[in-house]
Amino acid sequence: MITSCFGASYKEVQIGDIVTLAQDKPFVLECGVSISNFPLAYQSYGTLNARRSNAILICHALSGDQYVCGTHPVTGKEGWWDRMVGPGKPIDTNHFFVICSNVIGSCMGSFGPKETNPATAKPYGVSFPFITLGDMVRAQALLLDHLGIEKLFCVIGGSMGGMQALEWAARLPHRIQAAMPIATSIRQSAQNIAFHEIGRQAIMADPDWCDGNYLEQRKYPAKGLAVARMAAHVTYLSESMLQQKFGRHLQGENFTYGFDADFRIESYLRHQGQSFVERFDANSYLYLTRAASYFDLTEGGRIKLTDLFAGTKVRFCVVSFTSDWLYSSIESRNLVRALNAVAANVSFTEIECDKGHDSFLLDVPEFDAVMRGFINGSAALFGISPPDGGVR
Repeated sequence: MITSCFGASYKEVQIGDIVTLAQDKPFVLECGVSISNFPLAYQSYGTLNARRSNAILICHALSGDQYVCGTHPVTGKEGWWDRMVGPGKPIDTNHFFVICSNVIGSCMGSFGPKETNPATAKPYGVSFPFITLGDMVRAQALLLDHLGIEKLFCVIGGSMGGMQALEWAARLPHRIQAAMPIATSIRQSAQNIAFHEIGRQAIMADPDWCDGNYLEQRKYPAKGLAVARMAAHVTYLSESMLQQKFGRHLQGENFTYGFDADFRIESYLRHQGQSFVERFDANSYLYLTRAASYFDLTEGGRIKLTDLFAGTKVRFCVVSFTSDWLYSSIESRNLVRALNAVAANVSFTEIECDKGHDSFLLDVPEFDAVMRGFINGSAALFGISPPDGGVR
């Protein structure tokens, strides 16, 4: 058990499996800071086969966590990809050993801003070192070392999770056989950097942010974080979906001629903001959006994608959605062109769907079929055996 702060009150939450990493050798972050003995929280599902070859790593998006399926201990709801992961589902835990870790910088048990700084015996707050997606991936690699898994069968992720999958394929290709980056890009666009900045400024403008020291002062920037989430949530949906679901429908029968939520879309966004505040740490949101903004596989154009992936043996399946304007299909096509240029084993599916960026989290049967087909086809190609006689 560890104590976590979600919203304005403290809750005692069962986080699950937590491993302490970098016990023998310091872990050097890309910002230059070295850390040691840091926690990484993770969940696993299914059984590892005797050859330890059937492991799938799922990388979560910015506001996600390690609770892919089953019941989430904070929200009491299903895990964020419960429809995709489990016995008989597209990522079938009867056949594969599925791992998902809470990324460093986040707030569900892994090393992040709300953890205690041993040098001060206080929460890190904004004294927490800056992290990158590359740091997140290298920390995941340390987790695999701890679990005795030399090579993953597949890495899968959507949005920021897709960026992690690309980091794996670009930086640690010898440790994976297949990768499925979904609704993502090789770099953050100026538009997405701008939306992240709006969210951070909303949090820091809240007087209860207390210059990042709100945990010490027993306060919480709930209003600022809620606004940040509301702004971000709009980018996850498409205009057509918003129109179909909400249109201009009112909460009541008439205008109130005030600033309460007159429209259903306003009420919906306020609910999204409030529910997010109850499960997420504000400083973690600052650090994760900054890490996402820094992401660029080409390092500012200094590296060509063709050079980065030349000779890769990784099998790719790149997926985009027609209504995703946050990470449009153009971004995925640019990646696929580079992979085709170096004769990589890559397939690309653009799925017709009006649900926006969040399509990969929602009920889209064509996406389920693509996932199942790629996983099972890759398993057959690489000779991945089921977990008969394996280990938990």
